Amino acid sequence: MDEQKSHGPSIKDDERYEALRDEGYSKQKAARIANTKNPGKKGGKAEIYENRTRSALYEKAKEVGIKGRSKMNKDELIHALRNN
Repeated sequence: MDEQKSHGPSIKDDERYEALRDEGYSKQKAARIANTKNPGKKGGKAEIYENRTRSALYEKAKEVGIKGRSKMNKDELIHALRNN
């Protein structure tokens, strides 16, 4: 039986992290997705970032672990969420 590798306390779902890394995701992006409570699926019906408040964007950035978020304005938060 395969033993699941632990990536430390910063990765909440080691199995999902490994699967994402195997698919070619970067370490940072795989960690962000593995740590998200409900990452959803491509083509989901989530509200587009531009329609969200800065507060909501900040909370999403906090959830996925984007650093420096407290100093970001709405446009910067959108950029960070899309590119991290």
